[in-house]
Amino acid sequence: MHQKPGQPGRNAGGRGEARPEAMRDEARPARHETEGSGRDDLLAQALARENMVLAWKRVKANRGSAGVDGLSIAETAAYLKTHWPRLREALLDGSYRPQAVRRVQIPKPGGGVRELGIPTVTDRLIQQALLQVLQPKIDPTFSEHSYGFRPYRRAHDAVLMAQRYVQDGYRMVVDVDLEKFFDRVNHDILMDRLSRRVSDRAVLRLIRRYLVAGIMDGGVVTQRYEGTPQGGPLSPLLANVLLDEVDRELEKRGHRFVRYADDCNVYVRSRRAGERVLDGLRRLYDRLHLKVNEAKTAVAQATGRKFLGYELWRSAGDRIKCAVARKALETFKQRIREMTRRSGGRSLPEVAERLRTYMPGWKTYFQLAQTPKVFRELDEWLRHRLRALQLKHWRRGTTMYRELLALGASKTDAQRIAANSRRWWHNSRLALNRVMPIAYFDRLGVPRLS
Repeated sequence: MHQKPGQPGRNAGGRGEARPEAMRDEARPARHETEGSGRDDLLAQALARENMVLAWKRVKANRGSAGVDGLSIAETAAYLKTHWPRLREALLDGSYRPQAVRRVQIPKPGGGVRELGIPTVTDRLIQQALLQVLQPKIDPTFSEHSYGFRPYRRAHDAVLMAQRYVQDGYRMVVDVDLEKFFDRVNHDILMDRLSRRVSDRAVLRLIRRYLVAGIMDGGVVTQRYEGTPQGGPLSPLLANVLLDEVDRELEKRGHRFVRYADDCNVYVRSRRAGERVLDGLRRLYDRLHLKVNEAKTAVAQATGRKFLGYELWRSAGDRIKCAVARKALETFKQRIREMTRRSGGRSLPEVAERLRTYMPGWKTYFQLAQTPKVFRELDEWLRHRLRALQLKHWRRGTTMYRELLALGASKTDAQRIAANSRRWWHNSRLALNRVMPIAYFDRLGVPRLS
């Protein structure tokens, strides 16, 4: 039997079974929304019908897995049809208690794992509703140098600004990495900074409860005394609330910098200036009880340093240009190797379909890269792998010879390739290029990078 999402406290008071469309009907304002409480009714705004309907659409669009209650999005929808009025009442009277988050570990491309905390679908819905009310109020107060998880701002904007600073002569970068930032956020400091922007005590109380909700791992719930787990809709906004203090200090000192979530790059003219900035940043982060990861933090030449998957390079004429970082390129190639491995048993059309789910998004993200030769070489490497995959599927020399003739190969070329039928990688570079040219893969729908 599933545990019910978001258990109200004893004072919630049941209302019996509600209509299935309970979330779509505007309820009569409860006394909690009208009585003077010294707050600006942000919670009432968050729980209003229009806001909740929009929040539900976004939760559905983001999909995601079930939380500790085991309920999927569809199962949660069925649950909320009858239980939402009771949950809403509990939220308004302050008796609502969020459930623990489910711990999930995601392998990082470069090794190690990233820990996520997955709230229940009900708690994701409530957090999303809060976000939609809080973000328009709080976001305009943030620094213009902050780009992560903000409306109308993208990673591309941050990369282009970094490129501009380096082009203007700020060729050294103070590249600061924070150690397990989301896991080490101090709750008291965060709530203090949030209370400077939000006066609704009910909202502040609810957010505090989300921060201290436990973590379930292997069926065991442990309490959390610090951190805001990645996986909840509110976490990015709360991270920006905390780190905006660092942004403002850097602005006061006249620095040129770019911050995307917990990635902060400060651009200076000399190594000595960079060392001074880094010392100041250490003190700022220490004041927030955040720890700098010294192994990944450096004062270095800005060109060749990875930032948001990109790196900058200097071309002829001393122009600063963008490229895909080497680590991001290797991650891309490893993903392509997995999709095109010759032991998978998939046909070329099936492989092409899988490539279409991955490559266009990757290409869009790295559209700022000014390295057409790199993309052409990646396209050639991919087609090379696909030709080798096709040869492996044909396997026997007689089959290979017949299929090559059907594709228009000469008898000489077909015989030469079939005679070495087990050398798929070697053969894919020979006459097969003429038999399976670029147009062949275009007809299959294989995406191109160049």
